[in-house]
Amino acid sequence: MKSRREFLRDAAAGAVALSAGKLALAGMPGTRGDEKSRVVVARDAAVNAAAGPDEQKVLDLLDKAMAAHTGRDKPIEAWKSVVPGSILNGKVIGLKVNGLGSKGIATHHALIMAVAERLQQAGAKPGNILVWDQNAHFLEACGMSVNTDSSRVRCYSSDVAGFEDEPVQCGAVRLRLTKILSRECAMVINLPILKDHELAGVTFSMKNMYGVVDKPFLLHGNNCNPGVADVNAIPVVREKVWFTVGDALSSVYDGGPGFRPERLWFPNALIVGDDRVAVDHTAWGMIEKKRAEAGVPTLEAAGRPPRYISVAADRAHRLGTCESKHISVIEV
Repeated sequence: MKSRREFLRDAAAGAVALSAGKLALAGMPGTRGDEKSRVVVARDAAVNAAAGPDEQKVLDLLDKAMAAHTGRDKPIEAWKSVVPGSILNGKVIGLKVNGLGSKGIATHHALIMAVAERLQQAGAKPGNILVWDQNAHFLEACGMSVNTDSSRVRCYSSDVAGFEDEPVQCGAVRLRLTKILSRECAMVINLPILKDHELAGVTFSMKNMYGVVDKPFLLHGNNCNPGVADVNAIPVVREKVWFTVGDALSSVYDGGPGFRPERLWFPNALIVGDDRVAVDHTAWGMIEKKRAEAGVPTLEAAGRPPRYISVAADRAHRLGTCESKHISVIEV
């Protein structure tokens, strides 16, 4: 059986059929008995997100997180160990951001640019890096503006690129995928921002994938469960979107997903991992800890625990692990 890294490399090159992907899935982090899923939580109060994050400090924090995740101290080598050379050398890498909560609680521009900078240093051409979200308004909230100039990092939204004519099955519903994901990107790095969510409980890595389909509102029933798990189990999402550089520089711990200045807090952290379920399980713990400190009821008591996390780990979805004993959280 191929290793997960080999599968991703071949899948990006279009050399592996979907049936082979099912075999590779058995080797995903958190689904093996011999290896724990690694989730890195990197913090630095000097980032000072409350005053607007310091760009150099964000880059340094990213480097620290990537070093802890990969075991490689040199930033370029760390990124080369995550993104296959077949993708760095000529294929498009998407950066899926999240600007739904408005400028006050959106993926930080400093983080987006830090990731883009390191990818270029690792060998990606500027025009082969594509920052995207659902619409231009969301991108503007992240400090980005539409750009199609291939000599620079590109940036545009799904409503411009359009959606596939033929819908795909997503649990009980059929949805159309954005062409940015289905046609243009060989790999997508997930850049969500950590937030409470009025329905799902927590929105982070997996919930950010609601931005890849045309009618995400169809997935909001039953506290977004199993909608979140179902959209991540769509084959192209499962295969192309597997690495998360999560923005927890600032966060909303209650009343999300919109901007709630009275519920804003500043962890000054990044959450990095290649197991989307383990990443979300870790993020949930951070939200609950802050809610307890603030005297806010648990999400269970509030009637909206993120049950989709355990569903994403079940035998039907097999997207990763939500069991603490199978997750290694590395705090740096």
